[in-house]
Amino acid sequence: MTLAAGGIVAVALGVLSVSAASPANVTDAGGAAQAGAEATTQVSPPPPTAVKTGRPAPVRADYAGRVKEQGGLIAISVRNDKVIAYFCDGRTEAWFAGRAKDGEVTLKGFGGSSVSARLDGDRAVGGLRIGRKSWDFTAPTAKKPSGLYRASAIVRGARLKAGWIVLADGTQTGFAKRGEQPVAVPALTPGTDPTIDGARVDAKDVDEFIGEMP
Repeated sequence: MTLAAGGIVAVALGVLSVSAASPANVTDAGGAAQAGAEATTQVSPPPPTAVKTGRPAPVRADYAGRVKEQGGLIAISVRNDKVIAYFCDGRTEAWFAGRAKDGEVTLKGFGGSSVSARLDGDRAVGGLRIGRKSWDFTAPTAKKPSGLYRASAIVRGARLKAGWIVLADGTQTGFAKRGEQPVAVPALTPGTDPTIDGARVDAKDVDEFIGEMP
């Protein structure tokens, strides 16, 4: 899967970020590419807030699913009370971090972007906001090899960063950049080291990098 360049916002690895490039692809299990949909939802209304359930948040859980009416994917991972999330549609990515409490999470990203969700055991249900646009999502429990992956390396003097979301049916999307420049990112085979911009990188699953997140 090849994603074209044209980034608009980026921050260093380990810092919550929103980055963009154009065009976008989400690749399904059969290898067909679907163009990432342009946002068509209402501008300005906030995403649904998580409803307090009175249940404790899971100590360890992973969720991955589709963002409704947008075409991208979202992944959420919980380790104790620490939670991270990643949104990607192939041209835009955003990282989020926060805490879990009372069965709900509220996560913050760059530039006021946010994720809020309630964790209902076998799924996370909530809303995503990036800039002035917002969408709903439902993300079922993700079992390895599906889930969230990330890579980071120094390539020809610049930091290369990449992220992927892999769904249970094989659908996946990813985004990569070297320095501030988006670069083509290959489809990920979990458990292997992909080559990006001429360099082989270590694609870590969430257990290997969640401790590095803020």
